[in-house]
Amino acid sequence: MAENEKKSAAPETTAATAPGWKPTPEAKKKATTFRWIAAVLWFFAIVGEAVGIFWLLRQRVYVGEEGTFTRDPDTGLLTEQGVTAIFPQWAFIALLVLLVVIAALSITGSVLWKKANRLDPAPKSDKLRFFVQNQLGAIIAIVAFLPLVIMIFLNKDMDKGQKATAGIVGIVLAVLAAVIGIDFAPASVEQYTADQSTVIQILGEDQVVWVDGGKVYHVCDQVSDVQTGSDIRTGTTAEAIEAGKPRLTLEFASELRKCGMAVPENSADIVTALRAIRDGATDTELPAPVWADPADAPIEIEEEAPAQ
Repeated sequence: MAENEKKSAAPETTAATAPGWKPTPEAKKKATTFRWIAAVLWFFAIVGEAVGIFWLLRQRVYVGEEGTFTRDPDTGLLTEQGVTAIFPQWAFIALLVLLVVIAALSITGSVLWKKANRLDPAPKSDKLRFFVQNQLGAIIAIVAFLPLVIMIFLNKDMDKGQKATAGIVGIVLAVLAAVIGIDFAPASVEQYTADQSTVIQILGEDQVVWVDGGKVYHVCDQVSDVQTGSDIRTGTTAEAIEAGKPRLTLEFASELRKCGMAVPENSADIVTALRAIRDGATDTELPAPVWADPADAPIEIEEEAPAQ
């Protein structure tokens, strides 16, 4: 009975209704810069595609110009026999170089765009924006390659060897650029908010620690992952994300024990909820910490009144 009363006294909040996480002004500025650079690179990739379609693929030279003229008896028009149009070798080499340049521009833009999304993610609740913002690199890669590859295979002046080589190179580079452009584990506002909410509830404030070489941020500076000899950084969760540490460690319970701090009795449930939110769930409840002794709670959080 006492256990039920203890658990019922701890309010639960969902990742969707928790106070929204916001990037630091510096992270926001950096993300905007990355996106502008990516947009410029993608613009030039598409310009390169247009150059390939409307100029390079139209290049041809004529062989057999010593052919003779004959008159078509049905139309009365002259035709030249023995003249053949071929795709010049210089244009073929230039086309291969252009395909590589388009891929480099597309891939570099995608890498910068994904970095921007780590610093300033979209909300998972806005499904269309979340999908487009996180997969835009793959979309741009398809736009920058597909029409050009199609026109290569439709070109009538290339010989079979040129067409096969250019087509295969175009397809391989297109697939490579599209795969690199896909974000297989995109960050979200909900994920960052859930981590931030967890930190505040178990520590009493939004303050975490990390080191330059790590991949996550921590709740205690005495653990082995932090005591690596590198400089220990301290700041908010937003500052940790700006520094390239996008996640709270899921080993926070053992870290709390290591530093002699109280550990929530339901830490396993909190970890399960955080995993689900990171995997994209938008309706998962983030349990409030349940403390063996109410005095262990580092912060008192009132339950939000239900919406009328």
